[in-house]
Order: sequence, then structure tokens, then C-alpha cells
Amino acid sequence: MADNMWDTHLVVAALKADRADVESYTRVLTETLGDALPEGMVEVERKRGLFGRGGQVTSVVVRAPDKHLELRAGKHGGVEAEIRQVVRGVVISRKQVGVDEWLAVFAEVLGGVAAQDAAAREALTRLFGT
Repeated sequence: MADNMWDTHLVVAALKADRADVESYTRVLTETLGDALPEGMVEVERKRGLFGRGGQVTSVVVRAPDKHLELRAGKHGGVEAEIRQVVRGVVISRKQVGVDEWLAVFAEVLGGVAAQDAAAREALTRLFGT
């Protein structure tokens, strides 16, 4: 995406700043980017809290037409990242990746969303100041 209006490195840097757990990423993806992303693109899973109330975030999945990007709480702390290739709604492969690689792919997904959706493009431009 050479003509992408966002520098992928800037997007990744903005998302990496002080984000060490799934809950932090979830806040960024649902609150900060929530206005920019199409409805239903971000799915958050929570561990059930007391009396069935929403509890701690266990994973966040970003759904693009050709891939699903998941961040989940690691078994021993930290964040685990996975990228799934999707064809016609069916996952055909899964790949465990580092968070940096996940963020780079996510930045590409943002560029694709912005290229197809004027409202998303405007919101992302305001968010990243580009």
C-alpha cells in the first residue's frame, strides 16, 4: 500500500505506547479507534465476573475480510498474538506472531478500512493527525 495516507510506523508506534496487556489494547481498539472502525469489526471477550457481570478482558479480535487478528492474555502474563487467514468466512491458517508483527498487520488493515470508508478515513486522520 504505497499510497496509504498513514505511515505504518506511526500507527504502530501510537498503538505500542504503554500497552502491555490485553485490557490496554482493548481500550484503544474499542474506545480510541471505536469511532473509526466499522461496527462489529472489533470483538472483545471477557472472563465472567461476579454475578455474570463483565469481567477481565481475555481477548480482543479484529475482523477484516481476509484475516482475523487476535490478542489474548498470555498464560503467564503478557500478550499473545495470532493472525488467522480467512477465505469466504473460513479460517484456513493460524500463525502465532509477536505483538510488533500483529501491530504492523493491524496498521495495514486500518489502511484498507480507510481506503474503503470515508468516515473511517476522516476519523483515522483526526486520530493520527495525518
